[in-house]
Amino acid sequence: MNPKELKLLAVRLQALALFRSLRTDPVLAALENFLAAPDPERYAAFVCALYEANGGDLTGHIEQLCANSDTVYVRMLGAGKQPGPHLQHALQTELATLQQVACLEASCLQTLMENADFLPEYQCRPIDLPALILHRLKNIHRYGYGIYASHGMFCVDDAGQILPVSHPDPVALSDLVDYEAQRAVILQNTQALLEGKPAANILLTGDAGTGKSSTVKAVGNKLFDQGLRIVEVRKDQLRVIPQVLEQLSANPLKFILFIDDLSFVKQDDNFSTLKAVLEGSVTAKSRNVVIYATSNRRHIVRESFSERDGDEVHRNDTMQELVSLSARFGIHITFSKPNKSTYLNIVHHLARAAGLKLSEEELDLRAEQYALERGGRNARLARQLVDRILSEQ
Repeated sequence: MNPKELKLLAVRLQALALFRSLRTDPVLAALENFLAAPDPERYAAFVCALYEANGGDLTGHIEQLCANSDTVYVRMLGAGKQPGPHLQHALQTELATLQQVACLEASCLQTLMENADFLPEYQCRPIDLPALILHRLKNIHRYGYGIYASHGMFCVDDAGQILPVSHPDPVALSDLVDYEAQRAVILQNTQALLEGKPAANILLTGDAGTGKSSTVKAVGNKLFDQGLRIVEVRKDQLRVIPQVLEQLSANPLKFILFIDDLSFVKQDDNFSTLKAVLEGSVTAKSRNVVIYATSNRRHIVRESFSERDGDEVHRNDTMQELVSLSARFGIHITFSKPNKSTYLNIVHHLARAAGLKLSEEELDLRAEQYALERGGRNARLARQLVDRILSEQ
């Protein structure tokens, strides 16, 4: 691009409307600042911002900005509405502008200054940005937009706002051992959700450390590319579930609302909230959300009866409440405590994956000793054992 074309590009960036929020991005803001008054300091500030963003890949940065942008255009598409001709024209025009930015070579900017040999470089490459973005828009139910485009796991703050998890658990289904039947049911139900078929809420119960929550997260990781996301709600945040469901209702993606280690105390308002949601209010019957909850059954009973009056009528009423809650989950899956054979199988699988060189006999001996020390056998203890052995090497 010659100086005249670069000056026009600066005007086109200022005229962004559909993608106007991108102008607050530090890299684009620094580029605009440089184009307004080219000098080495402003050029270096632009390159510095790009280095900080992703190591210096301008094309990749602009592509990510466009893919993750939360514009009125993608929101309308996600809600099943067709944007009008004026929005379609704005999309085409502004993508052409951002295409120019994505392919803007360092040497082109450096021509605007004298003695540019010492100035820092950055990376860019050919790209058909409009084609890439239009492909994502056509398949918005798989790619999503905004924070949901590049994140697979989310949490909820106390105000009910959904936030991305920066460092989610990367567990894969291949990392998990045994419980194949349980995982198959969860996968089948989740695939039904992704395909727009009726999908049930699932209650996963069983002993601690058997892999209930890891299974849910592994399913989310496996099906991310098919448009699945996980939103975790803490058990003390159940009151915000209706608000969360409202935020997700118009989203083109599919969601698992995940409640880990579900339990209740006597006269817990959260119990009534979850029960009401599972009963099926208009919001709760969202086409794109299911609820998966894990629970240690013994923990629920202990919490439920720790402060009971002790009379049989009260006990029966509480039991009926617990049964009524479980019955509102369409699928109930049990993860039983592994026996010795299953426990050792898990240990051997994790040891092979970690590259441990211990003999089977020595590994079995260490595994049993560890189980005796910790008072039980489960997948979590197997992982802790392998990590301990790794730390000793």
